[in-house]
Amino acid sequence: QVQLVESGGGLVQPGGSLRLSCAASGSFFSIGAMGWYRQAPGKERELVGTISNSFTTNYADSVKGRFTISRNNRKNTVYLQLNSLRPEDTAVYCCNAVVYNGSIFDNYWGQGTQVTVSS
Repeated sequence: QVQLVESGGGLVQPGGSLRLSCAASGSFFSIGAMGWYRQAPGKERELVGTISNSFTTNYADSVKGRFTISRNNRKNTVYLQLNSLRPEDTAVYCCNAVVYNGSIFDNYWGQGTQVTVSS
């Protein structure tokens, strides 16, 4: 039983900032790579960025230079810092994690947190 719970979403004005968190809880030995995804109404889910357990990051071109992924392994938490937000960033943001339970690696998804960028 592993859960990923996102938090930190909300309503912000264009140009504003938010910091999203995704905390893992339950029974597991370790967490591998993690990623952030987003899905806007009527649009397919897209990759925002990833971070490995060696802290290597990758970002979609649409967010590069504006968003930053980080993680705190002691807290089993991954973060997404969103700066210079635009209306087109409005979406439900979900985190994904590869979790090792001592025997196998499993892939888990959070339920998402809403980010709305509007005046």
